[in-house]
Amino acid sequence: MTSNRTAAMLTSLVDLVLPRECGGCERPGSLWCRRCDAELNAPPVSLRPRLDPGVPCWALGPYSGPRRAAVLALKERNRHDLAAPLGHAVAAAVNHLRTAGHIDPPELAALVFVPAPTRARAARARGGDPVERFSAVAGAMLAPEYVTVSRVLRMRRGVRDSVGLSASDRATNVAGRIGIDGVARSRLDNEFAARSAVADRSVVLVDDVLTTGATARESVCVLKDSGVRVDAVLVIAGV
Repeated sequence: MTSNRTAAMLTSLVDLVLPRECGGCERPGSLWCRRCDAELNAPPVSLRPRLDPGVPCWALGPYSGPRRAAVLALKERNRHDLAAPLGHAVAAAVNHLRTAGHIDPPELAALVFVPAPTRARAARARGGDPVERFSAVAGAMLAPEYVTVSRVLRMRRGVRDSVGLSASDRATNVAGRIGIDGVARSRLDNEFAARSAVADRSVVLVDDVLTTGATARESVCVLKDSGVRVDAVLVIAGV
């Protein structure tokens, strides 16, 4: 009883110093409110980016409202706690896509999330890769199914921040600058071989925002060239 009272007091003190606010609408009182959660968990929508990756692309919704706010807070304010609602929504989207027949069910294919690559400097500034973080949450939410989150893609040096770049400039920016991490690829193949009771694998490229499709297209191409077929691209928001 005493420990519960102490915990409540500490929570109240923390709220006084660092008031809790929803990461989607900044409403005080909770880190993620029910209204934003309902909007985030709407069925995914199909995207047709200007630079076609050659595979179906899906988003939880447009880059607006709680989706935009959550992505910005996760990336620019280090709101790591928002990986939880984002991951939960990604898992729900996977279930929607499976029900609609866009992704194979777990009895036919092992699910693999491949986080889109990010610049190493940006990941360090954010305390880690936010896409990898919410991908891991999504994988855990799909338990007891075993979902692999494989960081096989890496961004090479020379890639600039893409903010403000045109579609063609974004394509040039990442062309030849996304590669395969050989160690991670070997680990993925070994892990899949150990679970050979499943006949195939569904690979989903995961990212936060799909703008022109430049990163997705280059990533899908690099994976294809290395023998990994991507089944879909799934993002939090589409521009």
